[in-house]
Amino acid sequence: MNETAALLREYAEQERIAIPEGRLEQFGIYADLLVEWNAKMNLTAVVSPEGIAAKHFLDSILLLKYADVPAGAKLIDVGTGAGFPGVPLLILRPDLKLTLLDGLNKRLVFLGALLKELGLSAELVHARAEEAARKKPYRQAFDFAAARAVAAMPVLCEYCLPFLKPGGVFAAMKGPRADAELAAAERAVSVLGCRAEKPVHYSLPAGDGRTLLLVRRTGPLPAAYPRQSARIAKSPLLSV
Repeated sequence: MNETAALLREYAEQERIAIPEGRLEQFGIYADLLVEWNAKMNLTAVVSPEGIAAKHFLDSILLLKYADVPAGAKLIDVGTGAGFPGVPLLILRPDLKLTLLDGLNKRLVFLGALLKELGLSAELVHARAEEAARKKPYRQAFDFAAARAVAAMPVLCEYCLPFLKPGGVFAAMKGPRADAELAAAERAVSVLGCRAEKPVHYSLPAGDGRTLLLVRRTGPLPAAYPRQSARIAKSPLLSV
């Protein structure tokens, strides 16, 4: 077991999350490949064993502690980057039907190699979120959507909420002071046929604060959304 996997086991135990030995080995492989490929392309600024174990792996799997992800759920990771949170969730929950969406193809090349090495399968989609959400296989097709994107919540909602089927949940993984973002997104949430749930606050081992913003589809999605990216950026659905 490499250092990153050992640290992850320690951190997960502190959160009362049990990771089987075989799954820890997969996380170790993930960490090694991430560092190796990161030398060739810019996948992450976090490359230390402690950082990968806490800020990438633990932060991703804590979603399972604070949100109800049903067995066999269809889950889309929007703007997945180096695979967070989608691939760590799949390692712990191979029952998930995972789609990894990213606008940069070289990241998907890395993820394809990673999934092969881990013996896991997921759909890889090279597209912008607002384009994919207008295609029939993806529009209102998922039980769960997740994103660790840095976009402001009103913008992120328009990118991600169109993927949700009725009753589906979007999890926006944010920093420590994200409650104001959710308030600013009140109009976007309503217009897109959804309802916000109570934010969840937690911390990573080094004390880094995190906020999980959960939004559930409770109504229909208007045909006009999502708009083109330029429109979303120029005129976000801000609350007034």
